[in-house]
Amino acid sequence: MNGAAGPEPERLALVPFWFLRHGETDWNARGLSQGSTDIPLNAVGVAQARRAALALLGRGIAAIVSSPLGRARHTAEIVGEALGLPVAIEDDLREVRFGVQEGRPMGDWYDDWIAGRYTPEGAETFAALRARAVAAVNRAIARPGPVLVVAHGALFRALRGALGHKPNVRTPNALPLRCAPPAEGTVWEITPADLPPFPA
Repeated sequence: MNGAAGPEPERLALVPFWFLRHGETDWNARGLSQGSTDIPLNAVGVAQARRAALALLGRGIAAIVSSPLGRARHTAEIVGEALGLPVAIEDDLREVRFGVQEGRPMGDWYDDWIAGRYTPEGAETFAALRARAVAAVNRAIARPGPVLVVAHGALFRALRGALGHKPNVRTPNALPLRCAPPAEGTVWEITPADLPPFPA
């Protein structure tokens, strides 16, 4: 193959969808890397999920597909209850494995990880995460839509790259994002929903 760069990364199907990162956990509040560690929502996270559900009413969402990790699944179930929809689980929407970095304070190594220059011991490469995330979202959005995908922050960093955006941008907890393919070019629109006040 003489210096071939390898296969092209899988592309996202040109289908609009909604993305929702899970609500806050105690590790989020403490600035710790969670990765595949299954940390539950805290009380703030539950309230955030309820507020996100209100923001998603009337959007025509037809299906909800979630990561299997508890913080995402619980967020999805709160939204699903409000929208009258069941939650399907897609295992490959789970958060990245951060290996030895899980449970440690968020560091300044993300740029190197995204660029492929550094991967923590026991962790998944960013390229592998992106391939897994794109394949999982493509399976999710093959359903009748619009589809709401409920997952994680590092996973959405990988999706941002596939959407034509700078990857290393933090996604707020429980902020619904509408992702729409471009009429031309390669950069998708990522539009946050307006959030109502927290429910009483």
